[in-house]
Amino acid sequence: MQKEKNDELSKMFSYAGNYHKLTILGCILAGISTIFSMLPFVCIWFVIRDLIHGLSQGDVTLAAGSSHYAWMALLFSVLSIFLYFLALIFSHLAAFRTATNMRKKAVHHIVELPLGYFSQNASGRLRKVIDDNAGLTEGFLAHQLPDLTGAVVMPVAVIILIFVFDWRMGICCLIPMAVSVIFLKQMMGGDNADFMSKYMTALETMNKEAVEYIRGIPVVKVFQQTIYSFKNFHNAITEYEKFASGYALKCRMPMTGFTVALNSTFVLLIPVAMIILSGLSGHISYEETVLDFLFYALFTPVCTTMMNRIMFASEQLMAAKSAVSRVEAVIQEKTLPESAQKQKPADTGIVFKNVSFSYPRASEKALDNVSFEVPAGKTVALVGASGSGKSTAASLIPRFYDVQEGSVLIGGADVRNIDKRDLMEHVAFVFQNTRLFKDTLLENIRAARPSATREEVLKAAEMARCTEIIDRLPNGLDTVVGSGGTYLSGGENQRIALARAILKDAPIVVLDEATAFADAENEHQIQLAFEELTKGKSVLMIAHRLSTIQDADQILVFKDGKIIERGTHNELLEKKGTYASMWKNYQTSVSWKVGEGDEKHD
Repeated sequence: MQKEKNDELSKMFSYAGNYHKLTILGCILAGISTIFSMLPFVCIWFVIRDLIHGLSQGDVTLAAGSSHYAWMALLFSVLSIFLYFLALIFSHLAAFRTATNMRKKAVHHIVELPLGYFSQNASGRLRKVIDDNAGLTEGFLAHQLPDLTGAVVMPVAVIILIFVFDWRMGICCLIPMAVSVIFLKQMMGGDNADFMSKYMTALETMNKEAVEYIRGIPVVKVFQQTIYSFKNFHNAITEYEKFASGYALKCRMPMTGFTVALNSTFVLLIPVAMIILSGLSGHISYEETVLDFLFYALFTPVCTTMMNRIMFASEQLMAAKSAVSRVEAVIQEKTLPESAQKQKPADTGIVFKNVSFSYPRASEKALDNVSFEVPAGKTVALVGASGSGKSTAASLIPRFYDVQEGSVLIGGADVRNIDKRDLMEHVAFVFQNTRLFKDTLLENIRAARPSATREEVLKAAEMARCTEIIDRLPNGLDTVVGSGGTYLSGGENQRIALARAILKDAPIVVLDEATAFADAENEHQIQLAFEELTKGKSVLMIAHRLSTIQDADQILVFKDGKIIERGTHNELLEKKGTYASMWKNYQTSVSWKVGEGDEKHD
């Protein structure tokens, strides 16, 4: 356990790079500042000592001569503040670099992860893990670490000073501190040591559910499901409250004991001082003992402040360690392995050979021994009920996931052996849920090929039947879409996505429910765009609207992760199997009309 904690700390410091030296320098300056912050109390004690001696001896000049101690107290205070200021400057510079490097490394890594990772991890959780946890680490390194260093340095100086004057009173000051440390360990150790990890998990879940709830508010309002839709978010809040309040309740007794012990110094100090005084004889002994007592009375608040700093810094240290481990968990996520022996596809034909695949943590196979072929330049359509494995099969072509059994080949080369960049250049993927950036239409289309000219973008938009969309927008291609700009309908979004795919001009096209959100007019335009997009390409098409796949060279019917029928549209209708039944139901649904009743009412 201790080794893991040290690993987390060393990992945290490693993100600072060369700025790690500034962290060390900041801690050293904070330690020196702490020592200087204690010296004014000693100087004040010297002032009080000279004042008492002067008054007792009737020598006013002796009391007045101690003014240089007052100036020294001021000088030490200024030096302490100045050094602490420098320490915070250095620690902040290192902290900012550490947090920046953590964010950069995590973001660069998730870009390399397969798309399947993001379907398993919500965007709200990833944002929380990367951004907020890096912020926690930044706060610890910038503020709490210098304070913790000072709090560690202070006990050494305290012990030295305590025993310089009267060891009996010194022990009276040390006993409450020692007892408070016992209570502090109870708060930070045992079951509470794992609290921060559970607490952060609950916080991430609540953040994820909050994002999902806010995104779903339009649907919630339309269907008046506020109470039910709030259920998951409410459960996440309840879970978070359970950890937060549970930790507070567990710590109430140790915290009470810590506070009472820390502030009980005078309960021991005064009686011990009285006992010592009662056993003394002589004016000088009384005077020295009273002066010693005044020193400890002045110094006790410093010890209390020191212990409180240690407590708060220890809590932040727990949070920072947990934050680093969570960011590391994202960074340690394995990317898809790259083969050392790269292969080049001979053509654009696609072959699934005995492919089986299961999603992470799933008990059943999404695909079970699936084999089929998409010949170069041909179109193959996949149909079937939701969850039958169609989209899973399509996602294996651009390696959103890797198969567990069998192989997916493009031009005779296993996709696992094709260079990642070459594979992406070979495949254009049009998703069911189209994502447009909060940017101009020009940049949204050009995302497929950033080097494309404006004329090439316009040509792709024209081929995707987007001309009328562009013409009606106030700034044409330069119109900003999304938040703060113009909103497009679902069908229009899909036509823009098709323009992207056309601009990319990849030899393999995968269409995953590309007409899912289109109305009749948009569907017609999208079908025309398909013709431009798929000319001479190898096409794998997934569709629920069977009218869009009648002309496919082959249709595969999926059920429970297996292919149960295959053939052309007419061949499958003649078999009178599952596809024929699906076609009949589809024809019935499209023939439904809302007509007028025969009866008339006055």
